[in-house]
Amino acid sequence: MQFYSKEDIQAFDTVRFMYIQTTLTGHIFTITLNRPEKRNAFTPTMAEEIIYAIAYAHYNSEVRCVIVQAAGPVFCAGADLNAFHDSSADKQNETLPKIREEARLGDAFDALLKPSIAKVEGPVLAGGFLIICGCNLVISTPNANFSLPEVKRGIWPMQVMASLSKVASDRKALEMAITGRSYSAREVLDVGLVTSIVEDINFEVNALADMICRNAPLAITAGISAFQQIRNLPEKERHTFLKAQLDHLLQSEDAKEGVLAFKEKRNPAWKNK
Repeated sequence: MQFYSKEDIQAFDTVRFMYIQTTLTGHIFTITLNRPEKRNAFTPTMAEEIIYAIAYAHYNSEVRCVIVQAAGPVFCAGADLNAFHDSSADKQNETLPKIREEARLGDAFDALLKPSIAKVEGPVLAGGFLIICGCNLVISTPNANFSLPEVKRGIWPMQVMASLSKVASDRKALEMAITGRSYSAREVLDVGLVTSIVEDINFEVNALADMICRNAPLAITAGISAFQQIRNLPEKERHTFLKAQLDHLLQSEDAKEGVLAFKEKRNPAWKNK
């Protein structure tokens, strides 16, 4: 995690977030975007708060699943352009450790080697795509909608392209950026931007998070890391690399516990080791 170190997150309990809320319940860490009066549009400081919370989840061995949700009727309206263009309009959080690089939400989510679920109950616009594309799973209510309206304001969703291109085809990503129109949850389900549309989102997200937490956390972290790394490897090297990763994982305490628990017909007791 290039933005915050493991030492930086030791101060987590002393940080007083201004624009988000966080809770750790069992192994589930929830980040709530909490600027509803501004449609959860993120300022530079809010982006840093989100990234710091992600870093905490990344380094904390107790966290096995991350849920990102939002207060108010809008999930996220993207970046607060006034605050990004005028630093005086961005209120600093003095309790937050100093970020080591310029805040980039897309890169922060890429560095999170824990399963993440976006719980979407309202519109997602512009830079809000950085959050939902950064999560592994996106659960949406039927009435949510999704749009990249930047071209209507004379700009282009530049950073979103890097995240969206990992989810949608190039043609669809360009269509969404060029037209700037609003898409329904059903439309983006077909694209792959949303993984599931549900009526009872609280029940479904909680059930999914619980299911994830029952699985081997070390295996999931190793698997997400390997999945990301093979993108940068030539195709002919991928199987060799993945075989080496599997051999290493098979030596873990959790792998041995998983086999033993299966033989003994009981639930495994994961140690994340």
